[in-house]
Amino acid sequence: MNRYGTDGKRGRRGATALLALTLAGGLLLTGCGGTDDASNGAKDTAADSRGGSAPMPAPDRPRGEGEQRYDGGTSSGGTGESGEGEKNGDSREIAPDPDYLSTFALDVDTASYGYARRTLSEGRLPDPATVRPEEFVNSFRQDYERPDGDGFSVTVDGARTDDEDWSLVRVGLATRTAERQSERPSAALTFVIDISGSMSEPGRLDLAQEALGTMTDRLRDDDSVAIVTFSDEAETVLPMTRLGDHRGRVHDAIDGLEPTDSTNLGAGMETGYETAVEGRREGVTNRVVLVSDALANTGDTDADTILERIATERREHGITLFGVGVGSDYGDALMERLADKGDGHTTYVSTSEDAREVFCEQLPRHIELTARDAKAQVAFDPETVAEFRLVGYDNRQVADEDFRDDRVDGGEVGPGHTVTALYAVRTRPSADGHLATATVRWLDPDSRTPHEESGNVESDALDDSVWESGRGLRVTATAAYFADALRSPGGDGGSLPGAPGLSELSERAEGLADRTENADLRELAEAIEDANRLA
Repeated sequence: MNRYGTDGKRGRRGATALLALTLAGGLLLTGCGGTDDASNGAKDTAADSRGGSAPMPAPDRPRGEGEQRYDGGTSSGGTGESGEGEKNGDSREIAPDPDYLSTFALDVDTASYGYARRTLSEGRLPDPATVRPEEFVNSFRQDYERPDGDGFSVTVDGARTDDEDWSLVRVGLATRTAERQSERPSAALTFVIDISGSMSEPGRLDLAQEALGTMTDRLRDDDSVAIVTFSDEAETVLPMTRLGDHRGRVHDAIDGLEPTDSTNLGAGMETGYETAVEGRREGVTNRVVLVSDALANTGDTDADTILERIATERREHGITLFGVGVGSDYGDALMERLADKGDGHTTYVSTSEDAREVFCEQLPRHIELTARDAKAQVAFDPETVAEFRLVGYDNRQVADEDFRDDRVDGGEVGPGHTVTALYAVRTRPSADGHLATATVRWLDPDSRTPHEESGNVESDALDDSVWESGRGLRVTATAAYFADALRSPGGDGGSLPGAPGLSELSERAEGLADRTENADLRELAEAIEDANRLA
């Protein structure tokens, strides 16, 4: 058995043929217009199809227990005989015949990549458990086509790796362009700020204060801000206040923050949501913004318990959570869990520049919503695909049969985002024809009406080499291979097909940064070089 698993063929030819015929029926697709944010580039191919709302082929039955195949064995939720998946939190799934569906909730978190960069710059390799490949990949926005209104465009492309018959297939989703501050809806923001003793370290509370002060000057007069602080207890230091002529009150509240005592994050979240509900405004964006190192040590320290206490506010009022992580010691797992269960997302800041981008330039896409409970489902054609696995999204998996069950939680996405899912795919020898169909489903953020959009890719659309493909796909592959190496023993090699060593990857990232003169890619190249020295 090769190290990427087996195709799991079990002789279910009747079911396979039925699914193949369903896939071959195709989808009626229409085009989407508009492009934006081409800073990192993504190659468009003639085989890309976008638009339409025809349904995906559904699985012919729910997947039974034990039918997800991992390297070395079969399990319904654990690992194979190697135990490696459990250690690194890596699903390493290979779908058996006839199940050629992959379903997951969308995720726009980027904190894992930001924290890894911070850790590497301090001379340490990140804990593999904190490395989530999808957050590395999604830290780089792509130039996918943008839809005209709320919802998504869908782009599917790919390229061959150096491993025979193995390719990387990229599913790219994009929301509409983020509006300027003057054009976005008004916002009512409740900032829940950690002032525990650990926040006294430089680059934590002081960084937050600087960024929040700048943000206060840039928000509009019709925006509102509330501030809740927490250490061993929580306190509302500023109720929801319409900015207008009251910016001085907000500045005074921010400037008066001082670190003290322990971290009762649960109390902070509960008081924060109570304050958000009390100050909730109809017809505007209502959001809780948590700023913390997430090192909870007092009161409730479990994400599920904390969020259960505020469940009513979250569900009845639709107030979502945006988590901003800070600090060299950072409670990554807790912050990510809070954001996932709090219908939001996370990012990580370590410099003044990072903080200004998040709280000022990028604020509209972090606080506004264009889609609720968004999920993606990719159907691979069994006539051309022998096996596949999704890179990352390990804790965002959704049962295939729940794709259209809108009671099942998905991801919340705002304007200006791109979401990328990367698959390692082994094609059958001499494969020709349809390769995969990707569909994204989401709910309108206001009416909760469901919508779908789909895109196809053919096997002949796969570029000859990942490293000769368009810039966007090369960036995606570089970020994914980097995360894969950091999750592997020794930080080198990796488990993805065609994985280069960190030394080779460093050279490729350096060349990409040189050719593009892009600051984000320069930071990626520097992080890979740091990892190469430390590995």
